[in-house]
Amino acid sequence: MVTPEPKHEQAPMHHVSPLSMYFGVFFALMIFTVLTVWISTINLGVLNTPVALGIAVIKATLVILFFMHVIHSSRLTWVVILGSLLWLAMLFVLTFADYLTRAWVIY
Repeated sequence: MVTPEPKHEQAPMHHVSPLSMYFGVFFALMIFTVLTVWISTINLGVLNTPVALGIAVIKATLVILFFMHVIHSSRLTWVVILGSLLWLAMLFVLTFADYLTRAWVIY
C-alpha cells in the first residue's frame, strides 16, 4: 500500500549569520565603549548627557538587531519591539510633563 506524500508546509526560515558579522558587531561595541569612556573625560557642558545617550542608543540598537537576531525576525517581532519603544517614549513624555509642570518651592 502506497501512502500519499504529505503536502509541503512552509517551514520557518532560519538565517545563519556569518561569524565575521558577530566579530564586527563586537568590535563596533568595543569601539563605542572606548568612545564612551573617552567622551566622559571631556567637559562638553550641557552636551554630556545627549552624547552619552546617543552612544548608548547606538550600542543598544546593535545588540538588539544582531545579537538578538531581530534583523532577521518576523514582522510580528518588529511590531512588538516598536510597540515597546513607543510605550517607553510615552512613559518618558508623561514623566517629564509632570516634572516640568510642578511648582517648585525652595525654602
